[in-house]
Amino acid sequence: MENLYLPQLSIIDKIVDETSDTKTFTIHFADREYNKKFRFKSGQFVEASVFGVGEAPFGFASNPNRHGSFDITVRAVGAVTRAMHDMKKGDVLGIRAPLGNSFPLKEVKGLDILIVAGGIGLPPLKSLIDPILDARKDFGRFIILYGARTPADRVYKPILEQWSKRKDITLLQTVDNPDDGWSEHVGVVTTLFEKIKLDVKRTVAYTCGPPIMIRFVIQDLLGMGFPEDRIISTLERYMKCGVGKCGHCAIGHKYICVDGPVFSYQQIKRLPER
Repeated sequence: MENLYLPQLSIIDKIVDETSDTKTFTIHFADREYNKKFRFKSGQFVEASVFGVGEAPFGFASNPNRHGSFDITVRAVGAVTRAMHDMKKGDVLGIRAPLGNSFPLKEVKGLDILIVAGGIGLPPLKSLIDPILDARKDFGRFIILYGARTPADRVYKPILEQWSKRKDITLLQTVDNPDDGWSEHVGVVTTLFEKIKLDVKRTVAYTCGPPIMIRFVIQDLLGMGFPEDRIISTLERYMKCGVGKCGHCAIGHKYICVDGPVFSYQQIKRLPER
């Protein structure tokens, strides 16, 4: 970005209803040259502004190999997100991006990949899943575990259906509260571990979801023998400025917005708060 503090005017191209309270926005920058040059990495995030309301952070939820537009998936939980849910195709947002660090990808070529996602934690991981699928032959086994409260609370349902049909992915889904049409697993996402076999020595695990879910996922992965630097997660804090100036997301000497939001467990365990 030329100016970390100045939002770029951005146009909403498409809005998809994912669940009753969650939507995915496809966005491009109004400045053609800026839009043409814009790039981001898996795991990075944006600060999105609704003018006159406020600004909030969202992880990229689309493939960094695809240029010209990007996706963010937004759950309506506060003033900014509710205002975004009231917007329509063609409306204007302010976007500051890309911000933060990224998921290690080139560093893990040749390894098996395990993705463990919970609820709205799948969108940031989708920005990692997509480029892995682009270069599928560069990686070993690819396992995705996804948990949600109910079948209706799952995001990206058509994409999940596509993934489930691929022979080069193992996708297992679970919900806490099934409906009459649900035929897959029931329980928290960690209960899916008993359904897979992992070669821990050649697997890297990525996880994102509610903090309590991440805590138990990491606990179980450590119990399986995963090295601490092979467990990669995001830390959830309200990244108010996004550039390490306000201190709102500081944990000890680390700023989640600039040192993260992606950390290995080896890094996480050294922080004063877990």
